[in-house]
This record gives sequence, structure tokens and C-alpha cells, in this order.
Amino acid sequence: MYKNLKYLFISSLFFVACSEDIKEEVIAEAPLSKGSADFTKYVALGNSLTAGFSDGALFKAGQINAYPNLMAEKFAEVGGGPFTTPLTNDNVGGLLVGGVQIQGPRLVFFNGAPVPLNIAVPGSVPTTEIGVPLTGPFNNMGVPGAKSYHLVAPNYGNIAGLSNGTANPYFVRFRSSASTTILNDALAQNPTFFSLWIGNNDVLGYATSGGTGVNQLGNTNPATYAGNDISDPAMFNTVYNQMIDALTTGGRKGVVANIPSVTSAAFFKAVPFNPVPLNAATADALNAGLIGPLDQILTALGQQDRLKPLVAASNNPLLIVDEGLTNLGPQIQAIAAASGNPQLVALAPFLGSVYGQARHATKDDLVLLTTRSVIGQPAGSPVPTLNAFGVSFPLQDQHLLVPTEITMINTATTAFNNTIKTAAESKGLAFVDVNSIMSELSRTGIRFDNYHMSATFGQGGVFSWDGIHITARANAYIANQFLGAIERTYGAKFNKFKPQDKPITYPSFLPN
Repeated sequence: MYKNLKYLFISSLFFVACSEDIKEEVIAEAPLSKGSADFTKYVALGNSLTAGFSDGALFKAGQINAYPNLMAEKFAEVGGGPFTTPLTNDNVGGLLVGGVQIQGPRLVFFNGAPVPLNIAVPGSVPTTEIGVPLTGPFNNMGVPGAKSYHLVAPNYGNIAGLSNGTANPYFVRFRSSASTTILNDALAQNPTFFSLWIGNNDVLGYATSGGTGVNQLGNTNPATYAGNDISDPAMFNTVYNQMIDALTTGGRKGVVANIPSVTSAAFFKAVPFNPVPLNAATADALNAGLIGPLDQILTALGQQDRLKPLVAASNNPLLIVDEGLTNLGPQIQAIAAASGNPQLVALAPFLGSVYGQARHATKDDLVLLTTRSVIGQPAGSPVPTLNAFGVSFPLQDQHLLVPTEITMINTATTAFNNTIKTAAESKGLAFVDVNSIMSELSRTGIRFDNYHMSATFGQGGVFSWDGIHITARANAYIANQFLGAIERTYGAKFNKFKPQDKPITYPSFLPN
């Protein structure tokens, strides 16, 4: 049932003293071994997951509990060398450029919700300045925000490029030179073993923006991409194999991982499609003044399934805009204007401009975690009685993902994962199917020892307070999966972590 759960039974000596005729049974534990791998110089390449980003920020404790750092601990037990990380200055999180804050503090749970640390603990300010780069090299080459093509992009660590988006502040802080690439800085260390987990951000920016970006399918020039676009699979294939070819030069060994579907992340699961509580009076008023008349118009236009009557309950669906629908705004306005109903006549231009692609959400839509704070809030409507986001005024494109957008994300994810798996097989690399692991965590959770870990936001143990990045406990679990893949591929043997020994949240007061 739990196909991804690796149990390590450490067998002891079983002494049976009932009779001299019963012999002592000894089950020997396999000795620790590096197998055919060489962990003398291990480098880890990737994005925020590799760096240890958690709770919406990069901070010391998260970096220390990052899966590559944990793996390096086990590598050291079989002859692995030192593993260095470009640690931030504090456990506040956030970045400064010339003393000006450009990234905020980490999130903590306070007064019933995740909030920036400086709200829970006033005076908590970032102290990590990127203007003076650190002296490396560093084994952990994880760079938050990096997409596949960023790992081979020159000048990605050039501070001058921050203003136009061609540089990354996290890489600016620890690159060897302004013009280098992440891959070159990794290769310059002459690693004996590597890990590569990249590709999440090639779809994630699009997903977390609610699909406001562009699917760049067919466009193989990443220089033209925006941060919230979906990368072209052909471009990804070229770049990924370029990196793998370079990393495996001379027969170098390593481990790679595929990327999970966004539908596995708490960021897209924590807010249901039907969280609207209404009493009878409010439901009746909305049905009479908006939903009912609109539904009659839409039914006349052959679109009777877009809206549902509201009821006195806590689970009414959200009102949303679906850009995949035919925009019936002009028809709605025309019918309302000709209705003879003074209220509809007065509202006709407004109804046409706002509700042409409106519908009620269904279970197939994914509401973003960040939308939680928007639901029911003023939408800036010129009609005061129709001004509540998600209730009487539709949530917009940036607030959720609709099925057409989810399909584009899943299609790209599948293509990227095919590239990763094929590259791993062609080079004989260890491979971790993180997509299947996260899918199982999202569906049923995974049990190990006496602990059940799931993707439930805030209490499942997998996702941190930002809903995207994983906890220290999940990092330990992922580290075990990487170690297991290395064992199977290279004949190594490691001690594994007990993930339940790692925290699922960090306290507000965390020593630097």
C-alpha cells in the first residue's frame, strides 16, 4: 500500500534460552558502504527546495535542514567530504541590498494564521546583505527561484541585473564572479558526486500566479520568457541534457529527481472551492438581485450551468472568472438593457462588463492559498451591494487555476519528467520519483513508524507555512528517498533519518 515507504529494520541478535537445543539466531546488519559511488566532493544543484527555502524565506535553520545537507551527513559516514552552504546571517529570513530590504522575513503561525515574523515579533528585520558576495566555493548550489535555464545563464549572479530580472539575488550573494553560471561554479569544484533537482519553477511561477502568464510551448528562447510563464518542453529538454552531459563527464555519478504536480501542493489545496457561508437573508438577497436574473439571461443564451442558486449554508461555491469561457458580456448587457426591469436596465453595463465569463467554482478548480485573505473583501466595484470578492463579485484570473490552466501545467510537467527520467536512464543515474511520492502524500498520506505524514496544510507535516516549500521533517523524508535511490543504483548502504525527529514548524523565537 505504501509503495514509496522504505522501512529499515535493524535486526539484532535473538537469544532464545528455552533449551540448549535451540540455537541462537543472528541476522547481521549490512555494513555501511559507499558502494561504487565517491562522495568525497558532493555538490547539489537545484532551486529553493535544494537551498532549504521554507516558510516563504531562506534562513539558517531551513538551510541546515535542507535535504542535500542531510544527505551529506550520511555521506560523511561512508567517507564523504565536507559540505558547505552559503548560510544566511540569521533565522529571520529576507535579504538586503545596500541596506534596503528586497525579501521579507519568514512566516510564522500567529493569532490563527501564518504571518511575517516581524508582525509576530516586532523588530525582526533581515540582516543578510547580498551586496558583498561570500567567498566560496559552496557545495549547496541551490538557488531559490531558479528555473532550468537559469542554471546555465551567464550573469545570473550579476547584481546589475537585479533591476531587469536577469539576475537572482540569492546567487548574487555567493557566485564566484558576476559573469559565471550556477553550473560552472558547481563544475569548477571538480565534484565526485552530484544531485540535480530542477524544473519545478518552470511551471510553478505560472501556477502560483493563477495562470496569468503565458504557456511558451513552441518558443525555445527563454530570454523572452516572463517569470510566470510555462517553459517550452523542447527548450527544457535541451538545457537539461546539456547539464546532465556536463555533470556526468568522465563517468561522474549522481542522483536526479523529477518534479511533482502542482496539484500535490497545499498552496493549491488548502482553500476549498466552496468556502462561502451565507445566512438565509443574504442568500435570498443575492439570488434575487444577482444570481437569479443572471442565470435567467445565461439560460436564454444556452449557458444554464454557469451559476447555481445560493443557499443558507457554509459551503456555497465561489463566484469566479473563467477566461476559458466564451465572453457573453455584450449579450448579457443587451438582454438586461431590454428587460424592462428598471434594476436590470440600470445595471446592464456593469453586468456585461463584470459577469461575461463568470461562473461558480467546482471541485475541478484550484483556489490559491493567497486568495484566502481576499474572499469576501471589497473588490472595488462601483455597485456597493455587489462588491464582495468571490461572493457577489467574481474572483479574477490571478486568484485561482481553472481546468484549462491545470491541463497546461500537467502537460508541461509530464514532458519535463519524461526528459528527466530518460536522461537518468541513459546515464545510469540514480532516480527519485518525487512526483509519485508527493501524489501519494496528497491522496492518502504516508505512514512510517508511528507517524502519518500528509499534505494537509498546517498539520500534515509536509508543507511549510507558504504552502509550497517543505518542512524539515519532509526534507528528512526526501533525503531518505534520495539515499534509497543511491543505494539501489550504486550498491551503497546508509543509515537513514527518522523524519519524525525533525520539526514541522519553527518557533517565532529562533536563535540565530
